[in-house]
Amino acid sequence: METTKMSSSEYIESVIKKVIARDPHQPEFHQAVKEVYESIQPALDANPEFQEASILERLAEPERVIQFRVPWYDDQGKLQVNRGFRVQFNSAIGPYKGGIRFHPSVYLGIIKFLGFEQIFKNSLTGLPMGGGKGGSDFDPKGKSDAEVMRFTQSFMLELNRHIGQFTDVPAGDIGVGGREIGFMYGMYRKIKNVHGTGVLTGKGLNYGGSLIRPEATGYGTVYFVQEALKDLKNDSFSGKTVGISGSGNVAQFATEKVLDLGGKVVTLSDSGGYIYDPDGIDRDKLAWVMDLKNVRRGRISEYATHFGGPVEYHAGRRPWEKQMDIALPSATQNEVNGAEAQTLIDNGVIAVGEGANMPSEPEAVDKFLAAGVIFGAAKAANAGGVATSGLEMSQNSLRLGWTREEVDQRLHGIMVNIYKMAAGAAKTYDTNLLGGVNIAGFLKVANSMLEQGHWA
Repeated sequence: METTKMSSSEYIESVIKKVIARDPHQPEFHQAVKEVYESIQPALDANPEFQEASILERLAEPERVIQFRVPWYDDQGKLQVNRGFRVQFNSAIGPYKGGIRFHPSVYLGIIKFLGFEQIFKNSLTGLPMGGGKGGSDFDPKGKSDAEVMRFTQSFMLELNRHIGQFTDVPAGDIGVGGREIGFMYGMYRKIKNVHGTGVLTGKGLNYGGSLIRPEATGYGTVYFVQEALKDLKNDSFSGKTVGISGSGNVAQFATEKVLDLGGKVVTLSDSGGYIYDPDGIDRDKLAWVMDLKNVRRGRISEYATHFGGPVEYHAGRRPWEKQMDIALPSATQNEVNGAEAQTLIDNGVIAVGEGANMPSEPEAVDKFLAAGVIFGAAKAANAGGVATSGLEMSQNSLRLGWTREEVDQRLHGIMVNIYKMAAGAAKTYDTNLLGGVNIAGFLKVANSMLEQGHWA
């Protein structure tokens, strides 16, 4: 008996329903799947073989999920236990690649959403990297260096079994910076008795790291938006007022690159609230923020106390209520809601570049697109970090290090190419830039899976 083939839209809807039914308590993962699948229908219409090979079902199911306990002793000698995760999502185009996040909000749904996004982000870089993500509900905030070391060593005691330069290459994310990567790499080396520098990225320069890696995500976000401004509006960052959320690695270096390009950054934030500096965050102020966050590990509210004058601090609020020409949400997922998006639009925002992973809620994305705002989706706009991780892997394999200028030039070229790929796919499939981003990332992975058979 013949079965009636579903239309592409029916197929997409049926897969989304299955994903939700299978894991009903993972809303962030559902959101990520919907955002991609609902925008790639033109590619499915043009390639019916994807439905026949159940590509969407296979993409939405990780190849492997690893969950483990992480016991560690605090400074009082009390044994604590956290959960660790590694989701190895898709390896069709290369070894799993994606960061490790340490934050109390981490659970399997968060890691799956991040790993799913990583598949397409890595595809867009043009480098041979599959998608994965890991993390723990451990909170490094307020912990001593010794406590962080003991935790990360315990974390690596299990994680080492599942990673390798040709298998899975983790990096940093929220709560995991150079300190944590260093402790994890030291433990990996001790366990394995090898100097496998290609097994982690974001390493220190003294033991296999790459220049520009700390700057890469922030720089890359600005490079992507700059290219979009040039192509779509014949414009640039020069003379623009820019609002940035977050005050960690991505926000700091996005601020630095905006300054390089002649823009004025007026906001930064953390989990406590945001500062607004109408005079702009210049290089001296940025250096102070870097010391505050990276060395003293303080709160952004201290900026207002230190600099005073016209600086405002708004506790428990987000910066999107202020006027800005360009918004770069660079803190965490779902930090821009529909009402905030409307406020940005009413205040004249012309471009949004997502420095964080999925920082805009679906309603916010819809509003930006409807208003004609340039929208740089995270999997494209913040791909600079993983792109430079890929460049770090290349340098490790070659047993050499490139200069700062060489790495920055390659990063800029990758970000420009990502924009051109997305814009080209949008034109080919008659869709918007968001659709172009998702289609461009999807096609490479889907075709690789088809070519490798149903196990891929």
